[in-house]
Amino acid sequence: MSTETQTGTVDRGIVERLRASPFLSQLLSNRLAITGIVIIVSVILLAIYARITYNLSDLMATQFGTNPSEAAPSAAYPFGTDGQARDIYPRVMYGAWYAVLYGTVTVIASTVLGVGLGIVAAYYGDLADNVIMRTMDVLLSFPSLLLALALVTIFPEELGLWRAVGALTLVYTPRFARVVRGAALKVLEDEYTDATKALGATDPRLLIRHVLPNCLAPITVQSTLNYGLAIIDIAALSFLGFGASPGEPTWGMMLSNGVEFGLFSGAWWWSFFPGLLLALTVLGFNLLGDGMRDALDPRMRETVD
Repeated sequence: MSTETQTGTVDRGIVERLRASPFLSQLLSNRLAITGIVIIVSVILLAIYARITYNLSDLMATQFGTNPSEAAPSAAYPFGTDGQARDIYPRVMYGAWYAVLYGTVTVIASTVLGVGLGIVAAYYGDLADNVIMRTMDVLLSFPSLLLALALVTIFPEELGLWRAVGALTLVYTPRFARVVRGAALKVLEDEYTDATKALGATDPRLLIRHVLPNCLAPITVQSTLNYGLAIIDIAALSFLGFGASPGEPTWGMMLSNGVEFGLFSGAWWWSFFPGLLLALTVLGFNLLGDGMRDALDPRMRETVD
C-alpha cells in the first residue's frame, strides 16, 4: 500500500511540475504550435497504421486486371489509381512511414554529430575550433540540395533511401554545430563551469553534465525545424531519382511519376495527394518549431535559422 502511495505521489509531482512549466504553458497557449502538434501526431499515427496494415510488395506490384488504370478519385478509390493500376491511397499512407522513418534517422544522426562537433569546438578552441568550424563553413557555403546531390553519389546505390539519409546528415551537421558552438560559448563563460573544473571534473563530465543540458533549447528547436526540412529534402532527392527504387511508395517518387506521366495527361491526382501530405507534414513541423522557439526564448529568432 505504501509503495502505491509513493508511486501516486511521484506521478502527481511530475504532473504538477509539467503544469507549472512556463515552457509548456507558453507552448500550449500558442494555437499555431497546437496545430503543428496535431498534424505531426496524425502523420505519425498514419505512418504506424500504414506500416502495420499494408504489405510493401503488394503496394509496389502492378495491379492490372484487379484495379482500373488511371481511375479518377471515387468512393472505391479515394485518391484514384496510377498508370500501373495501383491504388494511390495506401501508397500515400505508406509514404508517411518512409517520411517519419528516414526523417527521424536523419535528424538524430545530424543532431548527434553536429552537437558533438559544436561542443568540442567551443570547449577546446584554438586549432580544434578553427579546423571544425572552417570545415562547417565550407559545407555551409553550398546550397543544401546541391550539396546533397553531390554527396549522395558517394554511397552505393544498393543502400536506396539510406543514401539520401547519409548525404543529408552531412548537409545538416554544420547547422547544429554552429548553433551549439554559440550556445556552448555562452555557457562556458559562466563561473560555475570554472568552479566545476577546479573541483576535478573531467572534460567529458563537464561537457555532458553541465554544458550540454544548458544548450538543449537551441538544439531542440533546430532539430524540430530540421525534421520538416529533412522530409522535404528526402522527397526532393527521390523526385530527382536519387534514393528510392522505382515503384517504391515514397512521396517524392510518387510526385515524380505524377509530374512525368500523369500531369500532362490530366491525371492530376497522381501528384496532388502525395504533395498535399508532404506539404501538411512539413507545415506541422515548422509550426511546432516556431512555437517551441518562441516558448523557450523569443530572442532565439536571431540564433536559430
